[in-house]
Amino acid sequence: MVGFRIGARALAACLVAALAGAPAFAPGAAIAGEQNCALDECVNQNSPAEPAAGAPAPAPSTPPAIAGAQDCVLDECAGADPSATPPQTAAPAPAPVTPAAPAVYRRSANAPGDFDFYVLALSWSPGFCRTAAAERAGSQCAPGAGLGFVVHGLWPQYERGYPQNCPLGASFPSRIALQNASGVYPSESLARYEWRKHGVCSGRSPTDYCADVRRAREAVVVPPSFANPALTQTSTSIDIERAFIAANPRLRPGMIGVSCKQSVLQEVRVCLSKDLRDFHACPEISRRHCPIGQIAVPPAL
Repeated sequence: MVGFRIGARALAACLVAALAGAPAFAPGAAIAGEQNCALDECVNQNSPAEPAAGAPAPAPSTPPAIAGAQDCVLDECAGADPSATPPQTAAPAPAPVTPAAPAVYRRSANAPGDFDFYVLALSWSPGFCRTAAAERAGSQCAPGAGLGFVVHGLWPQYERGYPQNCPLGASFPSRIALQNASGVYPSESLARYEWRKHGVCSGRSPTDYCADVRRAREAVVVPPSFANPALTQTSTSIDIERAFIAANPRLRPGMIGVSCKQSVLQEVRVCLSKDLRDFHACPEISRRHCPIGQIAVPPAL
């Protein structure tokens, strides 16, 4: 009977509380370890709570970036300073420039007739006779010979270099050919030697070549100061060139060269066109082969 009364009272209390809106049990009255769930929703459930209606959804969490890495799209990286200058990649060192090799003047191999101009080499006989070669000169260096400028040779010449000992052609000039050069070369032996070494390269016959030697010699006027000087003179290579230019109006600087040996005049070389009708510019020949300053011009023997 007593239990019935207690149960009735408890029921009555529940009804009164329900009508008043108060919970029948205090919040802390839950049994330990149990959860109050209604419609499958538990108060102490570990799953995250649903956001309230109308509240903005939280931003999805971003996994931590790897140290040093950047998220880039179309060459634009997140977090990069737009004003910063991108790192420059060092350009490869340029390949070393090899200077162009100088042009080589190529001609056919000593083909007769293939040349650009002639050089008339006039030897100053008194200077030549002071060299060791005078022993082979014979009558040219004999006392009383009285020779001044004589023809050393008429040489076919390239603009750079010269042909010599060309193939083909007569081995020796005939007597008729040598007569054309009589009095031009100081000796017949020199005339024969010059034909073999240089004359064959002209492409001319021995007779025509010896005639050309005479024509070339007659085309160049020797200055009066070199006509049988009785005493040793002193001069310079420039003064000798000027003397020849003054005596030959169509001759110009760069068309003549002076050669010396031990400060003694040896030769004057004059450049002529291939047809022997005019003088010819010849930078390679006109380079001075004499020392700067005074040179000796010995008198004729």
